[in-house]
Amino acid sequence: MKSLLIFIFLINIIYAQNLKIAVAANVSSAMKDLVKAYKISNSKTNITVTIGSSGKLAAQILHGAPYDIFLSANTKYPLNLYKKGVSKVAPKVYAKGTLALFTTKGVDISNALESLTNENIKKIAIANYKTAPYGQAAKEALISAKLYAKLMPKFVYGESIGQTFIFTLKATDVGIVAKSLLLSKEMAKYKEGKDFIEIDSSLYNPIEQGAILISNTKEAQNFYTFLFSKEAKDIFKHYGYIVK
Repeated sequence: MKSLLIFIFLINIIYAQNLKIAVAANVSSAMKDLVKAYKISNSKTNITVTIGSSGKLAAQILHGAPYDIFLSANTKYPLNLYKKGVSKVAPKVYAKGTLALFTTKGVDISNALESLTNENIKKIAIANYKTAPYGQAAKEALISAKLYAKLMPKFVYGESIGQTFIFTLKATDVGIVAKSLLLSKEMAKYKEGKDFIEIDSSLYNPIEQGAILISNTKEAQNFYTFLFSKEAKDIFKHYGYIVK
């Protein structure tokens, strides 16, 4: 009996598929649902998700990190990997991100970006536009609203949208963050219209987020295809992304 159990265990290991996915921080909430949905029909697939800033994850991949798929916060990093021969398949846009103004301090944000001029708002978390795609979009939105220069003294910079989100939760009066991070079950106590408000997308260039297939395993190809399925698109839409 013991020998049989060992044999079954070894067979499961042999036939189990391992998949390593590198994911930009703004996709962390959606990724949980994507993995859950995928595993309904692919229960033997062991999926490991690594969350980080797009730039750092791309650097790891260039140095040989064994990821199978990379979901970036922009198209720049995946395209660079493609040009350097990391993948034979050009990256594709899987979703467009959206910005939101978010506060845990109960300050009035009903006037959207104009609310940031309120003298009661002393610190604003914003991602560094030099390192974070969402930071670049936030800067563009503030410039379009003619508020960037005026608000600069209030800025507290995060090196990624993930760090900016943490600053908003713990330290600043308000933050400009990825809306996707606000729509998880863990964030349900925060309400749209009161604690967060979507920023007009016409104020910034579209945040096109690219995915690239790095390995050629069948499981990697299957999950990559799944990312562009109707089921995956519905999940992205649920988290505030714009998907065609």
